[in-house]
Formats: sequence, C-alpha cells, structure tokens
Amino acid sequence: MQIRKLISSAAVMVLSVLSLGATGVNADEVPKAESLLVSELQSVSGTEVIVSRVTIPPNTTLPKHWHPGEEFAYVIEGDVVLWQEGKSDVASTTGDVNMIPLQQVHTAISGDDGAIILVFRVHPQGEPVRVLVD
Repeated sequence: MQIRKLISSAAVMVLSVLSLGATGVNADEVPKAESLLVSELQSVSGTEVIVSRVTIPPNTTLPKHWHPGEEFAYVIEGDVVLWQEGKSDVASTTGDVNMIPLQQVHTAISGDDGAIILVFRVHPQGEPVRVLVD
C-alpha cells in the first residue's frame, strides 16, 4: 500500500509540473525519453521508481522491448496504440492510463498527432530500464 501512495504522490507532482510546460509533438523530432525522476523506494529495499516523459513523433513505432519491472503509462497528449505480445492492441488517447506487466514484450505506435506519455517504471534497482528484442 505504501508503494501505491508513493507512486500516486509522485504522479500528481510530476503531472502538475508537466501541465505547466506541455508542448505539442514536432513532426521533425525523433522518439525520446527524458528521465524526470529516479528514486529508490524506501519501503522496498532494492527497488526503484523511474518517471520519464516519452515523446513519440507522428506515425512512429518504437522498437519492441520489455522492462524488468512493471510500467504505468499516462497519455498526456496525442494518441497511441499499445501492442503487447500475445494480447489485443489497446488504443489510447489523452488522459488514458495503461499498465504493462513485468517482462511483457511490447511497443507503442503513435497516430497522426504523435504522443507525449508520462511513464512510471517500478523495478529492481540497477537493472536496465528496457531490453530490446528482435
């Protein structure tokens, strides 16, 4: 329960900051992930949370990958399809939230407007943020 409170508090703080300076996706940009916060969870030794702002240009597919922990994604702006291996596609737009399970192979595919996504990852400290797959 303490982890949920910590993540909820961090989400509110980061969303408040991002809402003040959110800008649209530039079609000339390449996909990028900006780390906003990396912090060890005090209540769960050896576990950390990473908060990132991911910008995906229009009509772009990210490389397929997985994470060594769970991922939570909030669409700040635009639209995106979440593809997960062995699961149905999930279309998301501004304000939608998705959860990606531990080690689930997935990718994001942006629409005509691109997407800006706030991503929270909770995983073992020291593990890679993501692992690319073929």
